[in-house]
Amino acid sequence: MERADSGSTVVVRCIDGEKLPDALLGLEIQAAGVGPGIGMVRDLTLGYWDGKKYVEERVVEPVELLSLQGNLGDEDGKPILHAHVVVGRRGGEAIGGHLLAATVHNTAEIILVRLPGVRMERRRDPTGLLGLHPRRVGG
Repeated sequence: MERADSGSTVVVRCIDGEKLPDALLGLEIQAAGVGPGIGMVRDLTLGYWDGKKYVEERVVEPVELLSLQGNLGDEDGKPILHAHVVVGRRGGEAIGGHLLAATVHNTAEIILVRLPGVRMERRRDPTGLLGLHPRRVGG
């Protein structure tokens, strides 16, 4: 991974073979907005919430990463990435969903904006989803 860090913004270029979301979680950023993100991925697992659980769809072939956006936060003190993606297949078909896992194919370019003084906590809510509960921390 290549990265440039301005203090408030981090720009990363993930290289072929890196795993998402692990590469972003490895940045050890506690709270951030994630996206935009573009590039290519393969071995993608998308999630669709059916009201009770995530139904998974696998996309093995390389696809264009048309959009990645979400946030970095924590669940019980452990880092978590909540991100949605839209990808394009050869021929122009677009599909999307919750990013569960992917392998970077060639490259992925992603921008993260740190949120100092904010905790992006995720807790299970009555729907079964991990709801976002942002709060101000520190001075």
